[in-house]
Amino acid sequence: MEKKNMLYEGKAKKVYETEDPEVLIVSYKDDATAFNGQKKGSITGKGVINNRMSNMLMKVLEQKGVPTHYIEELNDRETAVKRVKILPLEVIVRNISAGSFAKRYGVEEGIVFEHPTVEFSYKNDDLGDPLLNDDHVLALKLCDREELKTVRDYALKINDLLTEVWGRCGITLVDFKVEFGWLADHTIVLADEISPDTCRLWDSETGKKLDKDRFRRDLGDVEEAYTEVMGRLETIS
Repeated sequence: MEKKNMLYEGKAKKVYETEDPEVLIVSYKDDATAFNGQKKGSITGKGVINNRMSNMLMKVLEQKGVPTHYIEELNDRETAVKRVKILPLEVIVRNISAGSFAKRYGVEEGIVFEHPTVEFSYKNDDLGDPLLNDDHVLALKLCDREELKTVRDYALKINDLLTEVWGRCGITLVDFKVEFGWLADHTIVLADEISPDTCRLWDSETGKKLDKDRFRRDLGDVEEAYTEVMGRLETIS
C-alpha cells in the first residue's frame, strides 16, 4: 500500500491518501499538545506506542461488536484505515471525576461515579470545543437522533470493554475521549485512536497517573508512563 497526497496534519497524526479512495494511511507523530494546542512539546516514542496500542485495542473492540475504521498495521507508526467523514463530536465517557470535569464543577479529583457519565463537545478548536447536550447536537444538525443514540450506546459499550481490559493490566480507566465517523454507506464506526493521549489511566494500586496528564501537568516521566502502559497491555494480549 502506497502513501500518496497528505490530506491532513493534526496535532498527533498525519493522514494520507492511497491508491484506494476508501482507504487512508494514518501516521502517528511524537508531537504532544495540551490545552487546545496552547502547550506544545514532544514525547519520544509516543507515535509508535499510540499506533500499536490503538490497533491492539481496536481489534479487541471489533471482536466484541464495536465497528472501527481499523484495517491493518503497516509498520511501527503507520496504519491503514477506512476513509470516514468524522462526526463533529468529541465523545467523553467519565467513570471518576478528574481533569476538566473536576475544574468545571468545583469538585475534587477521584470521586467514583455511580454510573458512567457521557459528555459531548462540539469538535471545533476555534470555539474551544464547547460542551453540548443532546438538543444542541440536534439543533446544530451534527447528526440525527438515531445516530446520536448509536454513538452513545457504542461509547458506553467501549467503556465497559476498555474498563475490563485495563483492569486486567492493573490500571483504572478514569475517563476517555473517542471520535466516530461515517463510512461511505453512512454506517457509523469508531475512528481516531485509543491511547494514553485520549484515556486517563491511573495505576489501580498507587493512583499514579500513566497518561498525557504527566505532560499537561509537568509531572515528568512521560515517556516512561507510556512505555509502562504499553508493556502492561502486551502482557495480557
